[in-house]
Amino acid sequence: MTILADSRLRRRWAISGAFRWLCRGITMFGVLMLGVLIYQVAEAGLPWLDWQFITSLPSRFPEKAGVKPAIWGTVWLVALTALISVPVGIAAALYLEEYAHKGRISTFIEVNISNLAGVPSVVYGILGLAVFVRWFALGHSVLAGALTMSLLILPVVITSSREAVRAVPDSLRHAALALGSTRWQMIRYHVIPAALPGILTGVILSLSRAIGETAPLILVGAAVYIGFTPDSPMSEFAVLPLQVYEWSGRPQSEFRELAAAGILVLLVVLVVMNASAVYLRHRFQKGRS
Repeated sequence: MTILADSRLRRRWAISGAFRWLCRGITMFGVLMLGVLIYQVAEAGLPWLDWQFITSLPSRFPEKAGVKPAIWGTVWLVALTALISVPVGIAAALYLEEYAHKGRISTFIEVNISNLAGVPSVVYGILGLAVFVRWFALGHSVLAGALTMSLLILPVVITSSREAVRAVPDSLRHAALALGSTRWQMIRYHVIPAALPGILTGVILSLSRAIGETAPLILVGAAVYIGFTPDSPMSEFAVLPLQVYEWSGRPQSEFRELAAAGILVLLVVLVVMNASAVYLRHRFQKGRS
């Protein structure tokens, strides 16, 4: 029996080690492919990436083309999307976790939030075109695009915020209520600060997804060429992913290299946002430890 048990144990350890190395190999393969793609994009785009490229307007001449309107359009879009989706998403998460009673209504809301998280982004674009562009008559404006992108990322914001709120220990809630706090005071001064690192991480990662989406903005009417920077929520706008898409479709090789430079700018923005998420999470967790 002892020999048989040792044999089974060695076999399990061998299978476990093989699976570990398999997972490690798959991960390294994915990282290697990502590195190859980034190298190819950097090789093509770095020669074009300079201050003139950042501060110039689009042009039909490659040497004069830039991404200034697309950068500012992206900034406007992300800022308005955050102003709309973050308060609504966090409020919905707090309601579902702290106020809603378990029943048919809350179950119906939770099921629909889960379903909305899996809806293709192009469907949100069709919805934004029908509701915000035409019904509300917002036109092809930054506000219409921000409302559409807010619908896209709201399920993710709500879900991540709920998980962060749910991770707060119940003992913290009970202690606050036992000391005479109202439910809102308990949420405001104890639950939200404790859940804030997770909430911020989910919000920033959701906004990072919004930056890279193209299909909804094409349907809403974001411009592929615009000769000015947006100056209000009702202005027409361009975004970096759509500008990259437009350049990559042109036959001249110079414009494909410009598209690679635009990809590098977009990657820098995404890296900064994700690094901000990591930094904020570490800072708030350290502040509460």
